Amino acid sequence: MRTYREEYEYWLASDKVDEQTKEELRALEGNEAEIEGRFKAMLTFGTAGLRGTMGPGIGCMNVYTVRYATQGLANLVISKGGQEGGDSEEGRGVAIAHDSRLNSRLFAEEAAAVLAANGIKVYIFDDMRPTPELSFAVRETSSMAGINITASHNPKEYNGYKAYWADGAQLGPEHADVVSAEIAKIDIFEDVKTTDYAAAVESGIIEILGDEMDETYIAKVMETSVTHKYIDQVAKDMKIVFTPFHGAGYKLVPEILRRQGYGAIIPVEEQMVPDGNFPTVKSPNPENTEGFALAIEYAKKNDAELVVGVDPDSDRCGTVVKASDGSYKVLTGNQEACLMLDYIFTVRKELGTMPEKPFVCKSIVSTVMADKIAAVNGVKMYEVLTGFKFIGEKIKELDENGDENFIFGFEESIGFLGGTYARDKDAVFAAMMMAEVGCWYKSRGMSVYDGLMALYEKYGYYVENTESAVFAGFDSAERREAVMARIRANAPAEIGLKVEGVTDYLDDVPGFTKSNVLFYRLEDGCAVAVRPSGTEPKIKSYVMVQGATAEEAEERRKAVRSAVDALLS
Repeated sequence: MRTYREEYEYWLASDKVDEQTKEELRALEGNEAEIEGRFKAMLTFGTAGLRGTMGPGIGCMNVYTVRYATQGLANLVISKGGQEGGDSEEGRGVAIAHDSRLNSRLFAEEAAAVLAANGIKVYIFDDMRPTPELSFAVRETSSMAGINITASHNPKEYNGYKAYWADGAQLGPEHADVVSAEIAKIDIFEDVKTTDYAAAVESGIIEILGDEMDETYIAKVMETSVTHKYIDQVAKDMKIVFTPFHGAGYKLVPEILRRQGYGAIIPVEEQMVPDGNFPTVKSPNPENTEGFALAIEYAKKNDAELVVGVDPDSDRCGTVVKASDGSYKVLTGNQEACLMLDYIFTVRKELGTMPEKPFVCKSIVSTVMADKIAAVNGVKMYEVLTGFKFIGEKIKELDENGDENFIFGFEESIGFLGGTYARDKDAVFAAMMMAEVGCWYKSRGMSVYDGLMALYEKYGYYVENTESAVFAGFDSAERREAVMARIRANAPAEIGLKVEGVTDYLDDVPGFTKSNVLFYRLEDGCAVAVRPSGTEPKIKSYVMVQGATAEEAEERRKAVRSAVDALLS
């Protein structure tokens, strides 16, 4: 194994590295900390794939690390018989998509060229597409795997590489470990095959996907609509502001809303232009109020009832609603999920369209209010670890291979899915469904905000809060893990409220893969979860409380949050 200095020199000496990259590397000379950070270790390939800042070096996202990872994936596909002429029962080939980020198209084509050089059929979209459409396309093309070049809502300096398997879900640990092991066995330059992309397209081993796949996907999403009854009553007059945050949702989200019958879709024009620099926002994250500043201006100007925003790869959907005092409120992912759940359950029961043995699924860090809504409506709720692939696994286990019927899944980080056509969260679906929820309430003379307040009256007052302790510097990962080790070894008796039990998911917890998550059960049904981010140098903490009144719930949230922050400091 080469030292970081030897790796740096290896890149400078290699005839496989282009001159521009070498110029960037030479400019680092004298900055030993920067060189070490870039060359100390390869970006970790895990179940979330790769994610990092763009630039030269094995610790960054660039054409060489993308090719390297793809060769590892190609080796896995070949070992399973998924190349041209192979005998795999899971499928053949690999589907590829990308978002609007800087270099995303380049990285997607580089990945395609590596696969083609390895004799693997490739299906690549002609332009950026929503992440869930990639999940759908993997199964629609009968591919063995998929690749999506995206860094979701990260800042513009980042890009990433998500790998999927034949079921349309992100790679599970068993396959990710194989790819990681294959990468470790090969040289980043000498053992990676590649070919001319254009020639591979011409030969047919790389096939371009376009509008036909869009149409098939949109049709499947529209099938998840609960009813047109309320849409037909009010949708023509419902004002919806839409923003794709300069990303891949710019086309299909407004298209599906138009097809559903909405007559007043107001695009945030400045943000409809795909741009990996994200020039109008500090961070292209629809969880943050700041990101919606421009969209809220549009809403105020047009007296809109609803604002819908999707992140750059269009798998996460945020919603802003007009409150009773005329202000605009950014909903949390938990609030969006509860609104959708109550609507789906209530109207399906009203129409008699609830399937036999229905089930819903959420991550363990998502609101317990959803459990209450499911229980009151007689629907089974399953919990899984954070990561939508685990919801995908439940769909495969219980709907595809069992006798239960999936109707909704969500994560508190504004990720939602309402059908089995995909195995990843889908902002195209969520935007359509939140608009449908808006129609339901509008037909009853209520706003979505009114509806949310009514849910609290009906099910109880729940408040959630998610924050992150961020670690800066090249030793951020080590310091982050040290904090996790400290709190794991010193279980607190109280975190704002009495701790009644702790679940450590690194232990053998029945039904769960081992994961670096600590879950504290507090008194009165409250809870705290703590876990390191899988893609960023931070520890995420989730506070989930309830109270007899809104005031009591908020006081508990403040007390628990303060205690969590002290625990992580």
